[in-house]
Amino acid sequence: MSVSRRALLAGAAAGAGVTGLGLVGYRVVRPRLGAGPAPVIPDAPRGDERLEQRDSAARGRRVTFYTAVPDGYGDGRGLPVCLVLHGASATADDFPGFGFGRFLTDAVRRGRPPFVLAGATGDRLSWRPSGDDDPQRMVREEIPAWCAERGFDTRRIAVWGWSMGGFGALLLAEAFPGFVRAVAAFSPAVRPGDNVFAGAARLRGTPVGLWCGRSDDFYDDVRALADALPERPVVSAYDEGGHDFGYWSTVTPAAFDFIARALAA
Repeated sequence: MSVSRRALLAGAAAGAGVTGLGLVGYRVVRPRLGAGPAPVIPDAPRGDERLEQRDSAARGRRVTFYTAVPDGYGDGRGLPVCLVLHGASATADDFPGFGFGRFLTDAVRRGRPPFVLAGATGDRLSWRPSGDDDPQRMVREEIPAWCAERGFDTRRIAVWGWSMGGFGALLLAEAFPGFVRAVAAFSPAVRPGDNVFAGAARLRGTPVGLWCGRSDDFYDDVRALADALPERPVVSAYDEGGHDFGYWSTVTPAAFDFIARALAA
């Protein structure tokens, strides 16, 4: 990743208002999210949002494959891709209820370059291999192939995840330097001494965005990870909030701004 691209992203992040979100044009909803405050989801239409069943050789089973295209961009042909890695309490089937398609349209309506979302169910394996079940290989090899079948631009890929998925997103970027243009992680489930900390040096050149609520149990560890990275995160935002979509929904617009700029650069 070039220095000029990092500078571009830094400027974009500074202008995106990453430390707060005005709630005009947003609505509070209560999808199936468990405990925590209700998320705030943009009052914007979904575009082409799909849930499909795909055979994953990497996982040895059928998985739910999710895609979302911003409203107004048809089937998304030619658009770059942000891979989505879910946390331990979710699967890809939950993504429509989280409002991801609406957040995507909202980002475009706020002037951000368009991109698509793509993700699949990885279960609770921390996006690492477990015997013959390898969700990381599914993300690295199979999801891009499924996206290419749809005509998405798989030469431009970013990755975003929360909690266990934030850990997995960072781990993916470390395992395959240069594979993603940027990595965004909400409250990643990291601890000093784990695989993400051990491989942090491999993130050099990859723009990183970190968000974590100050009431989150991982708060101190996420701050420690920011300090351990070989380069300062392009975005590091720590607002009031916990480990739930009530908080994560308030920072999703800023994350989508960061991702959009990375994929367009």
